[in-house]
Amino acid sequence: MENKSAAVETQMAIRKSAEEVFNAFIDPEITKNFWFTKSTGKLELHKEITWTWEMYQVSAIAKATEITPYENIKFDWIGNGETTQVQITFKTIAPQSTYVSITHKGFIQSGEELMKTLKDSTGGFTMVLAGLKAYLEHGIKLNLIGDKFPEELR
Repeated sequence: MENKSAAVETQMAIRKSAEEVFNAFIDPEITKNFWFTKSTGKLELHKEITWTWEMYQVSAIAKATEITPYENIKFDWIGNGETTQVQITFKTIAPQSTYVSITHKGFIQSGEELMKTLKDSTGGFTMVLAGLKAYLEHGIKLNLIGDKFPEELR
C-alpha cells in the first residue's frame, strides 16, 4: 500500500543555465560525476535504464515517465522491491541560474520504517544537489555519495 501523503522535497540554486542543469541529469557521462558511478544509457522517455553505485554494489532502475526539456523530469525509481516516483523541476531564475527541486514520493513503508526512508531520501537527494552544484559551478567532484558510507566503516 503506497503512503500517498509522505514525500521528500529538496531544492537548490545552481549557477548554470537550465539547459546545462537538465542535461546533467539526462546524460550519464555528466551525472556519474556527482551521483551514480555507472549507467546503461541516457534517461529517455519510457526507457528503463539501470543506474549503479559500484562502491556499494547497488543498482536501481529508472524509467522516465515525463520529460520536458529544461523544465521537468519525472521517473519511476525501481529498487529494493518497490517503485517510487521522483520529479526534478528546473526553474530559470536568471540566464545563468536555475532553481532545481527534487520531489520523491510513493513510499510503501509506514511508522518508524517510513521515517528512516524519508530521512535517507532527504539526505541523499540533498547530497546529489550539493554534488551537482560543486561539479557544474566549479568542476569539483566532491564524491559525496561514495563518502557517505566509507568502505572502512561498511
